[in-house]
Amino acid sequence: MRGARILSVTVATLLVAAACQAPRATSSSTTAPAATSAAPDFSGKTLNIVTGGTGGVYILYGAGLADVLTKKMKVAASAQSTPASVDNMKLIRDGKADLAFTLADTAYDAINGKNRFAPPEAKVDAKTIAVMYSNYMHIVAKASGGINTVADLKGKRVSIGAAGSGTETKGIRILEAYGLNATTDIQPQRLGAQDSADALRDGKVDAFFFDGGLPTSAVSDLANSTAIKLIDQSDAIAKMNSKYGNFYFAAKIPKGTYKNDADVVTAGVANLLVVPSSFDAAFVKAILTAMFDNQADLVLVHPEAKNLKLDTATQGSPIDFHQGAIDYYKTKGVWKP
Repeated sequence: MRGARILSVTVATLLVAAACQAPRATSSSTTAPAATSAAPDFSGKTLNIVTGGTGGVYILYGAGLADVLTKKMKVAASAQSTPASVDNMKLIRDGKADLAFTLADTAYDAINGKNRFAPPEAKVDAKTIAVMYSNYMHIVAKASGGINTVADLKGKRVSIGAAGSGTETKGIRILEAYGLNATTDIQPQRLGAQDSADALRDGKVDAFFFDGGLPTSAVSDLANSTAIKLIDQSDAIAKMNSKYGNFYFAAKIPKGTYKNDADVVTAGVANLLVVPSSFDAAFVKAILTAMFDNQADLVLVHPEAKNLKLDTATQGSPIDFHQGAIDYYKTKGVWKP
């Protein structure tokens, strides 16, 4: 079992490396073939899927998704590594991406022109096609570092996530909920998951934030070499919802996930897969068909794919669903307007 898991991650990593060399998609809004008695054929169409950084879930899941769509739909799908949610929504806006992984709070801000998307930034015209799984905010410190609460981060060297990531946005909000300013009350660094884990192990930061699914490989690998502690955030959730919108919920990282000896309550948020609003509806329906019909292949790449379920894929998006997605979910009897 362990060998199979390592192989699947290795394959996914190789897929990412290859995908980053692929040209970006230019045909997402191309009109699908005229309706006939046969299903539309999207062979040869290009799809650019924007994901996240090394050590996180998005990059592996996105690579697996690109592989499934390429093989099953005969499209040319590629997975592009990015800082994640904020940049992914900007890539959708700027016509440089076709599908994007993003956090629900970031997606809401993007289409409504709020916070990181406030003027002079332009709004993003995007729609959800699936609610994929939940993210857990990992706040990680060394077990011996004397950091036991978020308040203990004051004055410390803390990575709050890569610039342009959903981790950065959510991390700033969690710190704020505990009365800490991310600019003046900590020594902020902006590193992705793997770089953050490496910096903690090497004593270059005292703690780091990373918002990801379970398990996040950068945290798992760190826990295998360094005694770490995960910091509870339960007191932040209500305050964040009151100020920014009802996106956040208590999400437990179970005991043993990262050699932790007890469950840890974190601020959870939904992950969405989104497309430009102009994306062809029949193409969306075909993509979802391929995803759900080949879910077992996605699970081999990352276990969070087990959470891709028809009964939850339409629940928890703060932005509208694409018509192609609505059409698909209606055929499965799960769409509830």
